[in-house]
Amino acid sequence: MFDWAQRVADWLIYSILGIQEHSKVGDALNFFVYDTIKIFLLLLIITSLMGVINSYFPIDKVRNFLTRRKWFGLDYFIASFFGTITPFCSCSSVPLFIGFVKGGIPLGITFAFLISSPLVDAVTVAIFLGVFGWQTTLLYVFSGIILSMIAGYLLSLLKLEPLLTPWVQQLLKNKEVQNESSEETQHSFIQRLPIILREAWTIVKGVSLYIVIGVAIGGLMHGYIPTNFFEAYISKENPLAVPIAVILGVPMYSNTAGILPIMQVLVEKGIPLGTVIAFSMSVVALSIPEALLLKKIMTTKMLVIFLAVVTGCIIVSGYLFNLIL
Repeated sequence: MFDWAQRVADWLIYSILGIQEHSKVGDALNFFVYDTIKIFLLLLIITSLMGVINSYFPIDKVRNFLTRRKWFGLDYFIASFFGTITPFCSCSSVPLFIGFVKGGIPLGITFAFLISSPLVDAVTVAIFLGVFGWQTTLLYVFSGIILSMIAGYLLSLLKLEPLLTPWVQQLLKNKEVQNESSEETQHSFIQRLPIILREAWTIVKGVSLYIVIGVAIGGLMHGYIPTNFFEAYISKENPLAVPIAVILGVPMYSNTAGILPIMQVLVEKGIPLGTVIAFSMSVVALSIPEALLLKKIMTTKMLVIFLAVVTGCIIVSGYLFNLIL
């Protein structure tokens, strides 16, 4: 599908720039050019498609949709699914978390949305598709939704509502749940399309720096880091490789655009895909900036429980991925 992009990269690096093939600098630059072209193209296409879906499911409708019906467990799936089609990182999902709580959505379902929103989105799908193919992409998407559902359900069993901060408790007391949503002006698909494309381009521009940095790091790793560099820490022979990868990923903060090119190189260096995916999930779904924002709405005890449950689910999913793949 992207053979033409590889030819462009080969022509630019080896013919135009005159860099020797299979040299370290040549391999690094070739990786950078090829992956940048491929990722940006896929990102623009898939973000536009997801924008079409998202335009028919604005967040206010999602909130009303979940609060008006009894779903008997399917509400966790619905919340996780809607989290996947909304283009929010972990930090920007926090204000939505507050809105969901204020809107009367149960806390466990709100957690499912909070976890899935940064974990699986259009950017993830686009880059994952280009890097790992459609089979691994589908597996990642489904596992991200299931992980969010399970983590949300486990958190709901713990009855954490009393551990919300006094600030949120006061908001809940002062806020009456609105059951009637405001009427929205209906537009045809043709009328919506320019807005959808502009929003898709805005998303692409917003993550472009992360993509360039991530691919650049991946290119350097691809060209200069020896194959056995990571084997001592997170190789398949180490039974603790998955927890180590997750712990290493938690302090980092990036979106999928920045981390997936690095994942590709880790896989090429021989690290099991499940371990690499667990690392990526911990970087994207758990981060220090997100924890600082969550402190506004969660007490320390609640925050520790939340991070522990999500971390545990990510570790289990990493081991399962290694077994399956």
